[in-house]
Amino acid sequence: MASDLSAPWRPKPQIRVKALGLHWRQGRLLAAEVYGDSGNLKGVRPLGGGVDFGETWQQALRREFREELEVDIEIEGAPQVLENIYQHEGALGHEVIFAAQVAFPEGAFDGQEEILFHEDNGQLCRARWFDLDLLHRDGTALFPDGLSACLLRK
Repeated sequence: MASDLSAPWRPKPQIRVKALGLHWRQGRLLAAEVYGDSGNLKGVRPLGGGVDFGETWQQALRREFREELEVDIEIEGAPQVLENIYQHEGALGHEVIFAAQVAFPEGAFDGQEEILFHEDNGQLCRARWFDLDLLHRDGTALFPDGLSACLLRK
């Protein structure tokens, strides 16, 4: 199924502001799989997306979850703010990220181990709940860089 979920993507050559939601279930973080061009799993990333001009990070985060998962979230507390300068398939990316704890309505996605959804470009994505310790042990990256260290400090 990885080939259905992998499509060439490159970061835009500009600084992007993004909002990511940190949703936990039984100590595991909800994150979408990130694939390279060859279809290999590169890592995982919490759900969320870009902040549009004139939109707050909170508005963007709520909008992204409504668009992707058709769920209304509650934002819990202040965000972690990260700057991420990275390489993806040889292209440079630069983003400023607001990552905040979010809660789902009671019963949302109960009994589901994975959630399939579409990005706004139509790309099919898969999100699952991941144990951060297991990710670290098996070498699977948690994107953006630096998020894992922030979460472990809490």
